[in-house]
Amino acid sequence: MPLGTNYEQQDCPLARALEILGERWTILVLRDCFYGVRRFTHLLEHLDVSRAVLTDRLAGLVEAGVLERRMEDGHPAYVLTDAGVATWPSLYALLRWGDMFGGGQRSRREFVHESCSTRIDDQGACPQCGVMPGPGDLVVQPRNPKDVDSSRTDPVSLRLREPQRLLTPLLP
Repeated sequence: MPLGTNYEQQDCPLARALEILGERWTILVLRDCFYGVRRFTHLLEHLDVSRAVLTDRLAGLVEAGVLERRMEDGHPAYVLTDAGVATWPSLYALLRWGDMFGGGQRSRREFVHESCSTRIDDQGACPQCGVMPGPGDLVVQPRNPKDVDSSRTDPVSLRLREPQRLLTPLLP
């Protein structure tokens, strides 16, 4: 019997979440949206994904209400909705899991609670303040300025060499 291509027969919230977020590239699109990337061309360059795949993922995320497509400065922009922002704890947990068990080198970026300049812990809490800051209260920055990947020259990679507050538009 061939495997199904969706989770329609599953009465499970995790299956419903996977139906929206579980395709390859989707989580990386969301990661970049948290970084403040909004334009199709910038996502395309930074992710090194095919135009067709990115178009499909963005359309699915818009249809599911995770992203909103709007016009900004005469260009289409993809902006996280409340449902999209609510994915942050899961996305951060996957980032940390990848650091611990992903088999590669540790992430070159860290997340800092903006109000006290303290790196958040593996659960996403600020050890200094004792709060769980939301993504809008976090800054992504290079873990060590010496470890910045200088081989990437796309506009997003260049901007992420400096601290950047999450959810703030990264580029025009």
